[in-house]
Amino acid sequence: MSHKKILHLIGLLLFVLSVTPVALGADEDRAAAVTIENGLLRIGLDRQDGKLLEFVDFGTKYNHLGDSPSPGGLWELDVLVEGQPTVLAPAQSGSFQWKILPQGQTLKLTWDGFTHPGTAGCKVEVTVRLDAGAPVSRWKIDVAKPSGLALRRIHFPRAFGFRKQPNERLAVPAWLGQLSTDPRRLLRGQDGRGRRLAWGYPDLLSVQCLAYYNDGGDGFYAACDDTAALRKTFAFWGATDDQVHFETVHYPENEAAGEDRYVLPYNVLLGTFQGDWITAAERYRAWAVHQRWAKESRLRRGLVPQWLLDTGAWIWNRGRSPGVLPPAVALQKRLGLPVSVFWHWWHGCPYDIGFPEYLPPREGTEAFKQAAARAHDEGVRFIVYMNQRAWGMSTRSWKDEGAERFAVKEPDGKVRPEVYNIFNGQALASMCLATSFWRDKYAGLAEEAFKDLGVDGIYMDQACSHRACYDPNHGHPVGGGDSWMKGFRTLSNDIRTRCNADRRIVLAGEGCGEAWLPYLDLMLTLQVSRERYSSPTDPWDVIPFFQAVYHPYAVTYGSYSSLTMPPYDDLWPAQFAPREPLVLLDRKYSRQFYLEQARAFVWGQQPALANFRTEHFDQRPEEIEYVMRLAKVRSRAMKYLLHGEFLRPPNLDAPEVTSDFSRLSIYAGQKSRLTSYRKRHPLVIAGAWRATDGDVGIALASIADRTLPLSLALDWAYYRLPNQARVYRIDETGRHPIGPLPGDASPLKLELPARQALIVEFTRD
Repeated sequence: MSHKKILHLIGLLLFVLSVTPVALGADEDRAAAVTIENGLLRIGLDRQDGKLLEFVDFGTKYNHLGDSPSPGGLWELDVLVEGQPTVLAPAQSGSFQWKILPQGQTLKLTWDGFTHPGTAGCKVEVTVRLDAGAPVSRWKIDVAKPSGLALRRIHFPRAFGFRKQPNERLAVPAWLGQLSTDPRRLLRGQDGRGRRLAWGYPDLLSVQCLAYYNDGGDGFYAACDDTAALRKTFAFWGATDDQVHFETVHYPENEAAGEDRYVLPYNVLLGTFQGDWITAAERYRAWAVHQRWAKESRLRRGLVPQWLLDTGAWIWNRGRSPGVLPPAVALQKRLGLPVSVFWHWWHGCPYDIGFPEYLPPREGTEAFKQAAARAHDEGVRFIVYMNQRAWGMSTRSWKDEGAERFAVKEPDGKVRPEVYNIFNGQALASMCLATSFWRDKYAGLAEEAFKDLGVDGIYMDQACSHRACYDPNHGHPVGGGDSWMKGFRTLSNDIRTRCNADRRIVLAGEGCGEAWLPYLDLMLTLQVSRERYSSPTDPWDVIPFFQAVYHPYAVTYGSYSSLTMPPYDDLWPAQFAPREPLVLLDRKYSRQFYLEQARAFVWGQQPALANFRTEHFDQRPEEIEYVMRLAKVRSRAMKYLLHGEFLRPPNLDAPEVTSDFSRLSIYAGQKSRLTSYRKRHPLVIAGAWRATDGDVGIALASIADRTLPLSLALDWAYYRLPNQARVYRIDETGRHPIGPLPGDASPLKLELPARQALIVEFTRD
């Protein structure tokens, strides 16, 4: 036999093996699946109807699926047939075909012959392609349909029956990030019948991925490679018998009305990994930092004003200027670093009621301008609150300016009221960012505040959020599309065009999100204070997922960290006001305060202190000194804590304790504004960062009241540490040599004094 014929037969054999069904655990199932594989990942789909049956990591031979006795279809279409909502599923097709494409790692599946009234001519085509050299698959869907059929939502791909693992985790980049340590119980629901959890993007989901995994073991990774930031939803849901299922949901622009074909304009990525949420974040980061929003981020392009980069700490105070600006001046003098102000309740309208009637300021225009000038003379800068999408439906301007026409509409054409203020129940409406009416209104207010009042920036509340609008009179695609993000880009550009003359305006936003990186200078990441606003039985822990992906591309700040009870707006009903405002909290909550500040420090945020008064220097000196200590250390390590790339922190042998925590809200009733509970937490937390020059810094923050010995287990290869690296200790007093690394790569041992913070620096210099 010739050499060419031998090679031909070998190739044919490999091809046959690639499509031969693989055992699913039962003899009768061996003929049920058609599989593709690339040596790292194997995918098996039912050859009768295309259900996803196998998702196997080749390295561990672990199949993530298989717990569902009757898995659902690979996709579902929510359509409108003659105005009636209908679900179109694979089971309704009259014909199903599959084909392995010649390259052997791509599978094409086709469903047609639908007989449901109004769906004649529909055809659904799915392509699954395996990446070369990675345990990742790419999923695409193509829907042919009658042009009059409205395609409202596409549920695809759908995976059923995740097999139970011993230490399951669900990591979701909901703004900064959150982690469930028992997701199956969470998805089971209180009644045991199942619960659905869904996260929208671009909205609360700051990056378009998530991970379900066995901690340190087999993991399932889902993401999208959408560079236009189109609207989508990631969802897990539970069912009886502890079933766990997954899907992504897509929203075609204009519901594909008038079109006879819709092709998903991006891929859904499903893959496997070994590790934890940091492993998943690093995989997403490898793609994300090469996308437009990262390359055009304001921090990366050097467009963020220098005073913002130099800010050593933020004061978040509310009300008239005497209670806001002088405390910041006083802290700046003690700290010796620039202090900036995040200013709420400066406006002439009651909070969460009277927006956007911000002007004139509640203390009067001239008094405000004089206070601003005095603060600037002292070197203090400030940004003021202006919600970027809310209009009070009880305001006079709502009626006089006909604002309802330009508000976001639900599919039924109605405005959805949003009620936040419980004291009078008056509602806000979300305005549509795609309308020039609202953008002009908001940009004009920002311009007046910046040019006339002398503010340094605008905090655009609810910025990193998204609302789908179904008003056909707004001139944007109905429901889906990218009109919201285009509207925000136009708005931010307009504000900067109006304002950036002698000085640059700072634009900050609530939350964080990759799609907003080119438009915001600053992102408010309050999740370090999650315990203050979440339920005492909250099943989620906060994690720095967004920082792990985008830290050197965004300036983040903020915390609810406060030593007092919440404030009360004096423009709210007087009968609900507390007898004494801003009463000091019990000292038993001090560890919660330290933990919030420590998280912000080791996670690379600018530190922030809420509701600060100058009396706190004497009333709570330990807590204020802790904030200042962290700020001083951070100022000496900006190459890591502002510009550094997130690394996996080393394991610490620090002890854990149970401490008192407070749950606080300005909207809880006065008798129940504080809920007290106890929670377990570590006494030392760590972060790790790589500077642009390759040096590595390990950030450590103690919240203990005694010196703790620590042992840092360092992964030399992961950190890329040279054998001759020099080790330094950066603390509030400066940079001090520690000595050479242990020659045998044994753990680095050190002592961390009570409530101290430092950077352990490994440098080639």
